[in-house]
Amino acid sequence: MTQGDGGGKETITYRDAGVDIDAGNALVSAIKPLAKETSRKGADVDLGGFGGLFDLRRAGFKDPILVAANDGVGTKLKIAIETRRHNTIGIDLVAMCVNDLIVQGAEPLFFLDYYAVGKLEIGAARDVIAGIAEGCKQAGCALIGGETAEMPGMYRESDYDLAGFAVGAVERGEILPRNDISIGDVLIGLPSSGVHSNGYSLVRKLVAREKIGWDDQFAHGQSMADVLLTPTRIYVKPLLAAIRSTGGSGQAGAIKALSHITGGGLSENIPRIMPTTAAARIDLSSVAPPAIFGWLARAGRLVDAEMLRTFNCGIGMVVVADKARAGDVIAALQAAGENPAVIGDVIAPTGEKSDAKGKGTANAVKFEGRLAF
Repeated sequence: MTQGDGGGKETITYRDAGVDIDAGNALVSAIKPLAKETSRKGADVDLGGFGGLFDLRRAGFKDPILVAANDGVGTKLKIAIETRRHNTIGIDLVAMCVNDLIVQGAEPLFFLDYYAVGKLEIGAARDVIAGIAEGCKQAGCALIGGETAEMPGMYRESDYDLAGFAVGAVERGEILPRNDISIGDVLIGLPSSGVHSNGYSLVRKLVAREKIGWDDQFAHGQSMADVLLTPTRIYVKPLLAAIRSTGGSGQAGAIKALSHITGGGLSENIPRIMPTTAAARIDLSSVAPPAIFGWLARAGRLVDAEMLRTFNCGIGMVVVADKARAGDVIAALQAAGENPAVIGDVIAPTGEKSDAKGKGTANAVKFEGRLAF
């Protein structure tokens, strides 16, 4: 601080107030190469402008509908902050957004992030954004911009929050879910990598109650932090490949709908894609939950119904396939590197209510069997 002329008061700069403009500029320089690696047709990434540009025509679209999604990571961030492991949390951020685009049949095009922090640490921030860039590469979308906000007084110095914004496009007439989902269509599950990014307020409460440390061993040489910071899977590329190789997402395609299993679990996300004339039946014996879900169920004394409406329980994405072409869809997903499993089918409405928001809220998911924890 320097001596000012305001009646003997000292001059207080923006840096003195806790905001370091030079650090922000240094971060932009550090992340430019990361963003550049995400360039794709339609986006020539060059950070530093007031807005990001995208050329839909150059990306190959003829009559596109834009689809937008935004999301965060939730309290999974607290584990990353407490363990100072920031390099994968950005993948979660991208995944939560782009997986919501692909369920509409949309190809993710570009991504922007919002990173708010108490005190900007260039190393930690670069790790976070490196994860975002990696997620964008996995999804095939460009990181065309973002915002870093240093907010002393709003956050503790080491704390930060993340939000992501993704835009995709789908040709008119190819939007999912389709309106011809019918009884007998097949439900195919794609495995999750673990808890993904939902239910972490409960997860953290159970870890604390059981007096488990983040570095304590969980299983197979992995610590609890290793397991819980495993990033959310990004399903975009295998799903796009399967959609396109089985006839596209129009009326001739074999894939009729997709459901991203996030907050609300299988119980509440599947009804969102069902017409009022149908419901879903899931055979829980066909679901193979990773070990962490068994630990959570035992630690919280949680019954299956509570697990199924809180966590993904091992299924991160559900595909609704035409009953006559389910084999083609499974083969296409396997060719794209997925490990699909038939987990159920479409049935007549059960007459029960679900808590799902959106389309098909009068239809419940009928679960048969028990989760094999």
